[in-house]
Amino acid sequence: MLHVGDHAAKHRGEAGRRLGRRMHPPHHRSLKTAPRPEYPRPSLRRRDWMNLNGEWDFGVGPARRFDRRIVVPFAPQSRLSRIGDWEEADVVWYRRRFDAFGSPRLMLHFGAVDHRATVWVNGEEVGRHEGGHTPFSFDVAPFVRDLDNELVVRAEDVVGDKSIPRGKQRTQGMGAPWFYTPTTGIWQTVWLEPVNHGGIESMRLKPSLDAGAVEFEIVGGGRKEVVATLDGRPAGRWSGDAGTGSIALTEVRPWTPERPHLYGLEVSSEKDHVSSYFGLRKVEAKGGRFLLNGEPYVQRLVLDQGYFPGGLLTAASDGDLRRDIELAKAMGFNGARKHQKVEDPRWLYWADTLGFLVWAEMPCFHTSSPEACARLEAEWRERVVRDRGHPSIVAWVPVNETMGLKYLQPVKLADYLMRLRALTTELDGERLVMSNDGWQHATSDLCTLHDYAAPEVLRRRYSNLDSALEAGAREQPPYLAGYGYRGEPVVISEFGGVALEGGAFGYTKAAGADALLETYREMVEALMQPGPVEGFCYTQLTDIEEEQNGLLTFDRRPKVDPALIRPITETPKASS
Repeated sequence: MLHVGDHAAKHRGEAGRRLGRRMHPPHHRSLKTAPRPEYPRPSLRRRDWMNLNGEWDFGVGPARRFDRRIVVPFAPQSRLSRIGDWEEADVVWYRRRFDAFGSPRLMLHFGAVDHRATVWVNGEEVGRHEGGHTPFSFDVAPFVRDLDNELVVRAEDVVGDKSIPRGKQRTQGMGAPWFYTPTTGIWQTVWLEPVNHGGIESMRLKPSLDAGAVEFEIVGGGRKEVVATLDGRPAGRWSGDAGTGSIALTEVRPWTPERPHLYGLEVSSEKDHVSSYFGLRKVEAKGGRFLLNGEPYVQRLVLDQGYFPGGLLTAASDGDLRRDIELAKAMGFNGARKHQKVEDPRWLYWADTLGFLVWAEMPCFHTSSPEACARLEAEWRERVVRDRGHPSIVAWVPVNETMGLKYLQPVKLADYLMRLRALTTELDGERLVMSNDGWQHATSDLCTLHDYAAPEVLRRRYSNLDSALEAGAREQPPYLAGYGYRGEPVVISEFGGVALEGGAFGYTKAAGADALLETYREMVEALMQPGPVEGFCYTQLTDIEEEQNGLLTFDRRPKVDPALIRPITETPKASS
């Protein structure tokens, strides 16, 4: 079995290999192998598990029915689900059978189900979950027998409900080209995992580059031995009964996109064993600069919306998740703003392993109400807790462009943005937080601005700070009333969006590949001239349906040779 952190380099050459093993073959009938066979939760892995992906019975409508077949974990709107003709529906049903482990506890895990899920095992309801982007689990041991158990899932995703956090998923009245095919129901891996009574419930790692150490909080497990490794070599050890502890590392190697050093972590107790990994890195915003590990660092990001051929929000394979990062790095980008999506944890694993900065964003709702705000806040909490251990994530973005909040009174808008910021900082104080990406900031750690102007306008506007912050330069002013610039680094977190002539939507059109390359060059040079801009995020990585302003087509074919794009992306920041 492979352990992610034991020797990160060997995983960089083995896309798609499984991190865990299945105890019994899943019931997937005509499929030779279950799709997405890799262990789905890289940050907390166990050796024994059962992948429940594959063919399930499926039905549509308020009444329980199973008259079709679907391939999980692909949404019924996607080609890889094998559903075929599809009309949007509020409720869908899933069913499959499985044999159980002989285990005191048996955890049934769902990576994500959009939007409300109710789960039954052998006719008994075992739990419910609301939130289409975050994981949930139930202990089903009290409900199972050894053989031939029935698992049923009801998923409700009301067509036209704009109060649900759905991000870029198209719904009624949202026909603009920057909205895409929606996702209903199960869209990430489903799996079973046996756990002993007294096993490890959860684990949080807090690496410190300054201290050269890693602190940890472990719930459950009794007396434990914790071993850190680097490239397969022991790097520190701790043992004890306490739920918290710290390991002073014998070797200290920082994590960067250029050198993404990862440490492995093995936790053993009498009744359990789990594996994890971590990286040592520090992010700060000081003196108008973004600092990575104490040094100024220019973020050269690409907007990535996480839609994939055949699977929509779900990548067809683990290798496809890896490939997107490799393609972006080949074009000179050192990170991505993962836009309006809570991405598969496997993508974040590859960002950690390959070295790729990530801005982690929450999908928005589109109609505000107290219930909608509370729903987003609850799911954002789950999301931050899920992902706060990834060294690749350097910034949190709970809100984008005031989406869904545009009709709130300014005071209420500011209060909500600051509440989300406070929640994020409480859950994770190690990363930068944007109160509202693009404009109408309250208090943010970066001044992020969206600007799809032509190159000559960008050059003039970003030659100095005063013109960069002009209130009329974009749809909304940079800051809300009562808030203002405090010296934070300026990042143009959306620009570009150049499409080829003859294609569908783009913010700007270019007459062929050469013109696209030249426009990109002029835009990047305008931002990297002497002036306040300390980083950028180009729109976007790939075409998606009608929005065809990617550097790659939807099937990941480059429109311009990446070797020509790379030196432009890496244009040095000119000193003032």
